[in-house]
Amino acid sequence: MFDYKTISELEKKWGSSFYIFNVNKLRENYQKIETAFKSRYENFILGYSYKTNYLPYLCKELSKLGAYAEVVSRLEYDLALKLGEDPKRIIFNGPLKSRDDIHLALKNESIMNIDSIYELEFVKDYALNHPNQQIKVGIRLNFDISYNGQSALQEGYEVSRFGICIENGNLQDALNELAILENVQIAGLHGHFSTRNREVDSYRRITQELCDIAKENRLVNLDYIDVGGGFYGELPPSFHKNAPSFDDYAEVICQIMNHEFSSFEKKPRLIVEPGMAMVANTFIFIAKVIETKTIREQTFVLVDGSVHNIKPTMHKHNLPMKIIRKSEIAEAQQVYSVVGYTCMEKDYLAHKLLTELPQKSDYIIFENVGAYTIVFNPPFIKERPCILAADDGEVFIVRKKESIKQFFDEDIYMF
Repeated sequence: MFDYKTISELEKKWGSSFYIFNVNKLRENYQKIETAFKSRYENFILGYSYKTNYLPYLCKELSKLGAYAEVVSRLEYDLALKLGEDPKRIIFNGPLKSRDDIHLALKNESIMNIDSIYELEFVKDYALNHPNQQIKVGIRLNFDISYNGQSALQEGYEVSRFGICIENGNLQDALNELAILENVQIAGLHGHFSTRNREVDSYRRITQELCDIAKENRLVNLDYIDVGGGFYGELPPSFHKNAPSFDDYAEVICQIMNHEFSSFEKKPRLIVEPGMAMVANTFIFIAKVIETKTIREQTFVLVDGSVHNIKPTMHKHNLPMKIIRKSEIAEAQQVYSVVGYTCMEKDYLAHKLLTELPQKSDYIIFENVGAYTIVFNPPFIKERPCILAADDGEVFIVRKKESIKQFFDEDIYMF
């Protein structure tokens, strides 16, 4: 835990707001997820979802631990290569891939899952021009995972927009087209769905459906089943939510895999692609209190930070937070909201808290901010803050605070 003296020393060097990345917590999360699955299904791959937080230092640390890089764009693919990742340990997903993207992934023998029918043409083109190369491709599938007529998808959408549809015959068409190509093997089936409640039962239906489709289509040489990500991580007690554990997810998914492939001499690999579950609780954001003010009957605490730094979707749920006070003198408890530096009325970092009122020069620590905040944080009004890493008592910089030259990159902007 960081005390006032430590934070104020960090402020002198790095500014009055910054992130701190807990490297040991990341390692702990990785080991828990890997153990939960691998202890139940040995032929297992953990692919980290880059889009959740592609801080280079974090991605490299996960690679050292054994995680594959799961990417959804050429930008992320190139980042993985730049970080030194073996291209055979890159899982290339995503709904928009170009001819060049697919040809590069096939040339590098990356794990690649096609998402739409148009990608088949790029695969066929590459296969015909490289007849001596044995090519492996995976297919992301789209099927109904609703239960009792209720949508399981985020925001209650009835139909997912991703993958190749089973019901309308698109999957069969894709299988037939690929079967014509003698040097192409359908290596895997992918079934990632962004579910609303992240329930264990959704993963039961996804895993079972992937296994059923593999058997129905006699994909006996299948190299992997990829159930995607979207799991809950370990939630703070203040969330008051009884979320499934890593073991809960692993028990259901691995039980199906072991049962369905029990007669196989070589069971297909099981791939999971956690993002939020891996990194959400590995970051905190620290912001200095600049002022408190009362307008009519409401009290506001202004900090050097923004809702963009901690809640890019701008939801109204309060994150777990701590106040690091300069003075130990007890103040009266009162209701207040924490607001940020932007000119938007909705820039609230926390709503209607009831504690001792923070004072000028105090610090507020916002927890559980490791997922999507770094990647969604826009260059808006102020430069992005720095990111520090804490590892076994040592604190060091892993991303510098932006300067105006970096904010307005002269290689991009015309002045």
